[in-house]
Amino acid sequence: MSALLNIILPVFLVLGAGYVATRTGLLKLSVAEGLMSYTQNAAFPCLLFLAVSTFDIGEQFHAPLLLSFYAGATACFFLGLFGARAIGRSPEDAVVIGFCCLFSNSMMLGVPITERAFGADALASNFAIISIHAPFCYTLGIIAMEMTRAGGQGLRVAALAQRILRQIFTNPLVIALMLGFIVNLSGLTVPGPMDDAMQIIARSALPAALFAVGGVLVQYKIEGDWRLIGMICVLALMVHPAITWGLGRAFALPEAAFRSAVLTACVAPGVNTYVFANLYDRAKRSAASALLISTGVCLFTSWFWLTMLP
Repeated sequence: MSALLNIILPVFLVLGAGYVATRTGLLKLSVAEGLMSYTQNAAFPCLLFLAVSTFDIGEQFHAPLLLSFYAGATACFFLGLFGARAIGRSPEDAVVIGFCCLFSNSMMLGVPITERAFGADALASNFAIISIHAPFCYTLGIIAMEMTRAGGQGLRVAALAQRILRQIFTNPLVIALMLGFIVNLSGLTVPGPMDDAMQIIARSALPAALFAVGGVLVQYKIEGDWRLIGMICVLALMVHPAITWGLGRAFALPEAAFRSAVLTACVAPGVNTYVFANLYDRAKRSAASALLISTGVCLFTSWFWLTMLP
């Protein structure tokens, strides 16, 4: 219970404060959306750049860590996809549901929970996972959707590649990660004043993001197919971390990497799941409802997984 009160609950209280402030009209929704834009386009890119540019790539980027997390994510994508088809949803809707089970809120929930539990020095493996999160998830989701829409008529490879690259390389987080890798591998040094400025911005990322997530959740309503919503919650919050746990133990991951992988896997789907649903105009109600409900349920499931960690 102490883990819930001391580590998990403060994270969700900040998120809840954003929700209440926006719901009651104390802050306009446009303010929450602007704060979200700031964290996604400025604060988190600075945080990721600073992290990636300084950590030991050879030590943090190892196959067992990434395989433990992404094998679980991929399994949940296909379980969600086939589960939605079994329920009777269209193939396009099923891909969106699968994407909701695939895309964890690794940055805005996984990072603050890990930091509060184990300190800022424990985040290196989180950032290793995050570094390929958007490219991996969007590539898998877009390929699956475009194959589904092609319906056996063959994919237009050039158009598919263009769509994937546009979604990935217009993402400020991906751009920041690439720049961080360039600085890391080249041995370049960031000028002191610029580094200090980015440090100031980076320190605002986590609290601002949590508050913003709570605020933007106001615009989502609980509606849609409850069977799908329940399935997304179970797969994203329980099955994914269970697979990651099993593989992490099988690969004998170091303790710090194991903790980061499990805590990143156990968080709710991110806002990008609704972005993906809106991109293709499919299963938007179920995606929005799952985003809202799973974020609330994550308070308790993340506590469960935290108490299970060594």
